Amino acid sequence: MNSKNKLTFSKVVERFSYGCGDFGCNIIYTAMSAFLLFYYTDYAKVSALAVGTIMMVSRIFDGISDIIMGVIVDRTKSRFGKARPWLLRMCIPFAISGILLFSVPTSWAATPKLVYVFITYNLVSTVIYTAINVPYSALNALMTQDPYERSVLSIFRNLLATAGTLIINTFTLPLVEKFGNDASAWTKTFCVFGLVAVAAFLINFFGTKERVKPASAGEDGKVEDVPFKEGLKALFKNKYWIMMTGMLALFFLMYSVNGGATVYYAKDILGDRNLVSTINGIFNVVQILAMFFIAMLVKRLGKKNVFAIGLVLDIIGMLLLNFAGGSMAGIVVSSVIRGIGNACGGATMWAMVSDTIDYGEWKTGYRTEGLVNSACSFGYKIGNGIGSALLGMILEIGGYVGDAAVQSASALLSIEVCFVWIPIAVYACGLLIMKFWKLDKEFPQIIADLKARQTK
Repeated sequence: MNSKNKLTFSKVVERFSYGCGDFGCNIIYTAMSAFLLFYYTDYAKVSALAVGTIMMVSRIFDGISDIIMGVIVDRTKSRFGKARPWLLRMCIPFAISGILLFSVPTSWAATPKLVYVFITYNLVSTVIYTAINVPYSALNALMTQDPYERSVLSIFRNLLATAGTLIINTFTLPLVEKFGNDASAWTKTFCVFGLVAVAAFLINFFGTKERVKPASAGEDGKVEDVPFKEGLKALFKNKYWIMMTGMLALFFLMYSVNGGATVYYAKDILGDRNLVSTINGIFNVVQILAMFFIAMLVKRLGKKNVFAIGLVLDIIGMLLLNFAGGSMAGIVVSSVIRGIGNACGGATMWAMVSDTIDYGEWKTGYRTEGLVNSACSFGYKIGNGIGSALLGMILEIGGYVGDAAVQSASALLSIEVCFVWIPIAVYACGLLIMKFWKLDKEFPQIIADLKARQTK
């Protein structure tokens, strides 16, 4: 490990540059989550059922490609480091693949369209997005070993990720309208967004630096490749990695269920589907604002405690919203509390993942930033896929009927379970896991031991 492992240069510039990576990633991630199915069904005229099947099957390929890319990152040797070269190599393919995603040939017959959708969807999600997102996720642990700096980097990551989400949600439909509101308008819109994404990744590449080297590095700085089998065995000896992977899987399952249930909760329980924008808008704005103050809390209380505080606030916010009786005051206060709670989690979760890399190296002798992050990614993508299926299953069991003027009591309960009680259960599990998280206290000694190994 390099002793000069705190962020130097201009800290603010480097932190901002690091966050630009998630801004660029969210150009495509948010578009795929919020608009892709709408584009396929309403503009490209592709079957929703067929597309849903393609997306579900592609999750399997996507998870496998994450692991492969993690191994590739760990074996990358470049004057730019292990992760940064991939930001430079993949930024232009990333933009092009996003454009292709929204360029289904509308004149083609149904089957050729589905083949095109299958190829381009997997090109983006399984290949290109993975090839840029896995290295980006590993970059935090390669820039610094200072736990506070890692938390601040995670804050900037979440700030700019949220900014990217807001930009896509705000400007996509107006740009489509401006370009003619037809299928080709979506292609033109994502040509614009593609240029923005390339610029973001170039800032990410040129504005950051990898400083952390394994303790096993020789005097010439060279490191032997970790065999895949040994790296995988080392992961499962890393108790903190297991905790974080389980946490991420649960959280992304919850995000999928809760996010998908928001419109049902607003429409059928609060009585106005337009409240979705109120709930989400206040939540996102407060989350962004709160991020500016979380660093001070992390410095004073540590990542574990800030994360736990966020979980408690999330639970309080959910309960308040559920028992507020649809009052606007209750909705606003609940969204504010949950926004602060989510900011606490966003500021600490990915930094905690990075800390597990150092623990794993200390415990097993193997440092595998790529494999750790790709295996975490595999876990939360599985959670996300299960969550998508779980939402539909619970609504079906509850007897939800889409065109019913009034839903049955069991249908309303199923919506409440998805929007309120599953998130509360996940937050409670998070608090339980945090009871066993001792890494914040152990970390200074771990870093000291790793430095000592390098000097031998």
